[in-house]
Amino acid sequence: MFEVRERPQLVERALLVGVYLDRRDEAEAASLLEELHELVETLEIGIVDSLLIFARDPNKRFLMGSGKAREVMAHAAQLDCDCIVFDNELLPLQQRAWEEESGILVIDRQEVILDIFNMRARTKEARLQVQLARMEYSLPRLARMWGHLDRQAGGGGGGRSGGATRGEGEKQVEIDRRLARKRMDRMREELAVVRKQRDTERKGRRQSAVPHAAIVGYTNAGKSSLLNALSGSEVLAQDKLFATLDPTTRRVALPDGQPLLLTDTVGFVRRLPHGLVEAFKATLEEAVLADFLLHILDASSPDVFEHYETTRKVLAELGSEEKPVIIVLNKIDLIDDEQQEHRLREQFGEAAALISVLEGTGVGELLHRMNEMLLTRVQRMELFLPLDRMDLVASLHRDGKVIHEEYRQDGVDIVAIVPQPVAARLKEFERSSSTCADEVPPAV
Repeated sequence: MFEVRERPQLVERALLVGVYLDRRDEAEAASLLEELHELVETLEIGIVDSLLIFARDPNKRFLMGSGKAREVMAHAAQLDCDCIVFDNELLPLQQRAWEEESGILVIDRQEVILDIFNMRARTKEARLQVQLARMEYSLPRLARMWGHLDRQAGGGGGGRSGGATRGEGEKQVEIDRRLARKRMDRMREELAVVRKQRDTERKGRRQSAVPHAAIVGYTNAGKSSLLNALSGSEVLAQDKLFATLDPTTRRVALPDGQPLLLTDTVGFVRRLPHGLVEAFKATLEEAVLADFLLHILDASSPDVFEHYETTRKVLAELGSEEKPVIIVLNKIDLIDDEQQEHRLREQFGEAAALISVLEGTGVGELLHRMNEMLLTRVQRMELFLPLDRMDLVASLHRDGKVIHEEYRQDGVDIVAIVPQPVAARLKEFERSSSTCADEVPPAV
């Protein structure tokens, strides 16, 4: 049966290699190699050395010159490495060539990210998405993964032959590929069922008329910590890459009293495998459906601007680039460089919210900023509801914010902040109203 090898359990000593083809890309290549270092450490693989290599005349077989490739292999052997990890995306033939020449396991950045996602996935949807992405990555690499795959056998479709039948001269690898594709088709069917269930949940949220926002950003920028700070919940928040894969939604009370549904989404990373972007579109659709986005950035990172552009590119792929956005610059307590703060202000302007989730700085101000994003979506209403419409009282408590409530013999007097879709259903019970922009109740 087709299986993907579990890489983290196979290796202990890794050599990291980053290859760049243009001298102007050296700084970015160095930054990406540092990020690869974090990614590999997340898999708990020991790193013995890292090499940044400029390939003036790249060889199609080795991604660099053959002489330089043999130097790297010799260096890995001298350090007793059992794995070489490339920051670049390797073609199957390149991966095979390196392993055959060096006798050492060779993987690339994509495979590292896939293994991290496999470790982090918790829900059925996330596990299916990761398994499918891993199998799509591994399918063209089948020939190097098992020694038996070059065997051939004649056809034999009759009698007592069991399992998958094959024609004359069909290789074992071709049978395994067919089995793999069938398994992938079954996984896509399962995933379609799970996504349908998630769509049902989303429809329920939309019908509730409660506004919805999504937290997006680079991995490890503090998205889950921000959700915890704003909602008072206990979502898993760790100083690890891709600690969150499954979207988590919590209810937040804004300063004017209205509720907001806030969703934490999977973090992004540079050179995220396209297959994973595709696989996680259902998860990331929370960003597409949200009324606005909180784009959180690690303000202390020297690569903060590259992280910003990476997230924007992924959002553009999802069709969310035109969404209203609040830029949230987190970890300002870690900035000790005045020039860095000046660059941030120059890039993002005064509209950016500067916060430190760890110290609680700026979180209250951010809540007010979120409130302003929704002023046109809500209305303050004074209502009288008869006793036979207690269902509407329950709706107000569920979807809005009740400021005043007084029960009488014939009904209930209520003053509430109401989302516009709910307000339209309450017009006949209204005594007087004013938009939130005219009259906003005090913070509660």
